[in-house]
Amino acid sequence: MKIYSISVILSPPSGQAVVLTRNCGRDDIFLSKTVAERTPQGQRQSVQENIYTAHVYNRGGTEQLAGVIITDQEYPVRPAFSLLTKVLDDFIAKVPQSSFSNPGSISFPEISTYVQKYQDPRQADPIMRVQQELDETKIVLHKTIESVLQRGENLDNLVERSGALSTQTKMFYKTAKKRNSCCVIM
Repeated sequence: MKIYSISVILSPPSGQAVVLTRNCGRDDIFLSKTVAERTPQGQRQSVQENIYTAHVYNRGGTEQLAGVIITDQEYPVRPAFSLLTKVLDDFIAKVPQSSFSNPGSISFPEISTYVQKYQDPRQADPIMRVQQELDETKIVLHKTIESVLQRGENLDNLVERSGALSTQTKMFYKTAKKRNSCCVIM
């Protein structure tokens, strides 16, 4: 699971998309712009291209922004869209809309931090993190139950042995009593 790039794109409904900020190469720019232009406002979609998957969230609204994250095909969808929402929220909070007309002047270094930080999708998606913790807990619980069952079987064996030993002790006592009854100690 790997993130290759994240882009924030100005995507007006009737115009050409403009990349505002990115951390990707030339090939990723074309793919990012294309999928952003073809995604209707207010929509999310995932598009596969060769070994890549482009997850797009065209937020629309007054900002007319779209976020594109390019990942490998194994990266889960929910964390990808969760990350895009975080990136777009952070971008809107830190970059004034007046600077959208001059993309060269936009500085948004946090985008590289997001790429590094969210290589592990569990960081982007709390539900996925909780699911992993549940899976780990379930494994520990299964091992504990198995060990309790094993101990129960061992206890059953001990009870059987104890019963057999008790029966043998009674038989020994009766035999010893019979043999000692003929002899009287004075």
